[in-house]
Amino acid sequence: MKVLGIYTKNFSLYYDLIKVLKKRNISYVSLNSVNKIPSKIKVIITSNNEIHDINLSKVIAADAYENIDHAVDLALQMLIGKDLYSKLFIGIDPGDKPGIAVIGDDILLQKTNVDAPEKIINAVKRIIKEYPSNDALIRIGHGSIITRNRIINSLIPLNIPIEIVDETKTSSSKQISRNQRDSESAAAIALLTGGKIQKKLPLEPTKGDIRNIQERSRKLTNGKFSISEKKALEVLKGNISLIEAIESEKK
Repeated sequence: MKVLGIYTKNFSLYYDLIKVLKKRNISYVSLNSVNKIPSKIKVIITSNNEIHDINLSKVIAADAYENIDHAVDLALQMLIGKDLYSKLFIGIDPGDKPGIAVIGDDILLQKTNVDAPEKIINAVKRIIKEYPSNDALIRIGHGSIITRNRIINSLIPLNIPIEIVDETKTSSSKQISRNQRDSESAAAIALLTGGKIQKKLPLEPTKGDIRNIQERSRKLTNGKFSISEKKALEVLKGNISLIEAIESEKK
């Protein structure tokens, strides 16, 4: 069995790496030395300062990338040893912190979350670059209509086919964190078929959508106040975040 190896004397980096690997349920072996590397270890994640100390062809410097998850994704890609996928499915669970999952040739390659719907576009661009494929397809859950439509409209210029799928039965256990539920739902969404998107979708919030944003703002301010309809509309359109709207109204 091929396994990831972790080697670094940078305690802070080591802690961050272990935290991500445990969260994603990825098997690994911590190495105290690289003088004699076990044969089952095919890829090692280390620091940029220590990368030249390791006599192995497949080594990733975790602190050379935008975040630890990015480095782990690349290490897993090296571990699989696949250069081209026949079919790549990207599942997206829309929401304030959308879940994303990638499945290539029936292999779950990654599950993650982004901090805001606007960050989906860069995440998808990175996925397409890191997992080359003959055919790629984006599938997004039908919920959170306004957020979903904003995400879809941002992805259309990539010229990758997009489907909206019924995510009703993709919800995970409430005993796990919200982010983990969203990323697991994204993995389920990636495997469902749906209706193809032909053009940009309308961003027309209903009064119910606006009230929902206002209610969320009231919860975030511990019941002190809710933002105006005008600000809620700006949040729904993706012009500002809910936190920014609250801070603006405070002033």
